[in-house]
Amino acid sequence: MADKNPEITGPRRTGLDTPLRARGRRWPRLSPNPDAFGEATEGFARFMGTPQFLLWMTIFCAVWLGWNTFAPEMWRFDSSAIGFTALTLVLSLQASYAAPLLLLAQNRQDDRDKVSLREDRNRAERNLADTEYLTRELAGLRIALQDVATRDFVRSEMRDAVAEITEELKDEVREKMRAEILAELDQNPDAGPAPKPSGSSPRKHKKKKNRPSREARERIEGDEDGPQTTTLAIMAAEEADQPAPADLADSQDNPKDTPSV
Repeated sequence: MADKNPEITGPRRTGLDTPLRARGRRWPRLSPNPDAFGEATEGFARFMGTPQFLLWMTIFCAVWLGWNTFAPEMWRFDSSAIGFTALTLVLSLQASYAAPLLLLAQNRQDDRDKVSLREDRNRAERNLADTEYLTRELAGLRIALQDVATRDFVRSEMRDAVAEITEELKDEVREKMRAEILAELDQNPDAGPAPKPSGSSPRKHKKKKNRPSREARERIEGDEDGPQTTTLAIMAAEEADQPAPADLADSQDNPKDTPSV
């Protein structure tokens, strides 16, 4: 029981998805700035895809080959007899480094493309959401405007209301004028017909024109209700000045007065 497995009794091990702590290294770990290194590789990759790079590479190879071919033997550093081994090595190194640099630049470009595509997708979604929102708002405004009274509707309603009020005022003014005129006639009743002289010859009965009294005319002229009210007042005055039915009956029974002897 004393000898227990230290692996079992020790602290619980982490899962495989958790990286272990790095042990002490003999050499320091190189961790260059990824942004600076990526910018340098992209610059080199862009330069390799230009005509200037091809021109300078052609000049470099031509000078290398010409020097090691036509220069004195003691000054040559790459023998043409063995096929320019140094030049082949240099070109191989250049190609071996160029491929990873191009891949790194391509990866960075792919990352930028992904970010731009994501932003474009988000922008398109926002634009779609804004468009749908504006569409709903416009539909709501149209529905709300259908319930709002238009100018023509308001004008027609106001015209009807003005017509009703005008009719009511006309009726009130007509009743008021009629009541006032009847009250004046009751206070000052007309006197009976004056006796005719005995020696006078019979005269034809002239129809008396129905004219409004002076006070009625003054009241009509001083009224400020307009021509319609004036017309109504004249009609009421004419009705008041007409003779009573009893007077008309007496005049029909005695059409002429007999002269005395």
